[in-house]
Amino acid sequence: MAGEYTEYNYVAAETIDVSELEPLDPETRQIMKGEFSTGLRLTVFYYIFILSIPILNWFAGGFMFSRMRGGMTYSWFLTSIVAMAMAFIIAYVHTSLYEKRLRNNQNSSGNPAAYSKERRIM
Repeated sequence: MAGEYTEYNYVAAETIDVSELEPLDPETRQIMKGEFSTGLRLTVFYYIFILSIPILNWFAGGFMFSRMRGGMTYSWFLTSIVAMAMAFIIAYVHTSLYEKRLRNNQNSSGNPAAYSKERRIM
């Protein structure tokens, strides 16, 4: 079924040997390294926040289990509302840093039109 498509050269699953792939060009390697370090830092920041909630529950239980307006405890507020907002903020930060890094790489090449056609997403 997949072999019927003619828009691309079909490659059957499990036929690509990774050792035969060409090494990444320096630009792609730099982008991937930056993406990995950004993702790792943001992940560590989020996990520290999430793991601090049980620690706060243990050491500051009086505050964490006191009721807010509407009956929700501070512990549940941090776990649900703040954690979800942090996820959206982290996604925004990650995306904006990626776009900034991509713009810098395109500008450093001198001519944005010379940016390889294979990487353009339309």
